[in-house]
Amino acid sequence: MLGWQDIKQRYRRSKIGPFWITISTGVLIGSMGPLYGKLLQQDISSYFPYLAIGFVTWMFISGLIIDGCNAFTGAEGYIKEVKLPLTVHVLRVVWKNLLMFLHNLLIVVLVLALYVRHVDWHLLLVPIALLLIAINGIWIGLVFGTFCARFRDVPQVIGSVVQLLFFLTPILWHNDMLGRNQWAAEINPLYHFLELVRAPLLSSSPALASWLAALSVTFVGAVVALLFFGRFRSRVAYWM
Repeated sequence: MLGWQDIKQRYRRSKIGPFWITISTGVLIGSMGPLYGKLLQQDISSYFPYLAIGFVTWMFISGLIIDGCNAFTGAEGYIKEVKLPLTVHVLRVVWKNLLMFLHNLLIVVLVLALYVRHVDWHLLLVPIALLLIAINGIWIGLVFGTFCARFRDVPQVIGSVVQLLFFLTPILWHNDMLGRNQWAAEINPLYHFLELVRAPLLSSSPALASWLAALSVTFVGAVVALLFFGRFRSRVAYWM
């Protein structure tokens, strides 16, 4: 309810409402596709789906990271006045970004209908990948949200790092363009989370390395969150 309320308030009194998210994202992808396809000398019929899926998924991941930093500071009023588990505010952020992703998924469906003529059983892997990303969004919100509640300048730093990672992650370009230096893309964990969503939608199986990398990040992040949040949870309300 809180996550959906955030979206409704953002588009209050708008006739189209949350679908402005879809329209603005669709216009951006529609502008970038032909331009970067030409610059990178890519076949538009294969590049456009690659870009659309990667960009929409990236918006989901980056939204979890950036909004996760403000999970507690953005809920300052609730934390001070209402006795709720702090995890509610993190789940609120995850749910809001998942709803925004589902709105933008309409763009992916349209692009696939235009450029990809068939789909297969690989689509069944997409919900699993999204669940894995959402779980990571929870530990990110717990760790980053707690840290940023104490140090208010950190969200700006993380926001700048996320912008940089956009260009360092294979979204606009393919990792095989790096040739022998493909390892530079593969050491980026965000690339593997992207591939878990993008590969099934393009009718292929994600590489085993991507599954192992994503599961490893999830496990390590969950352990860090349990230790870190358990240590500082009682102080969050005093840092508001």
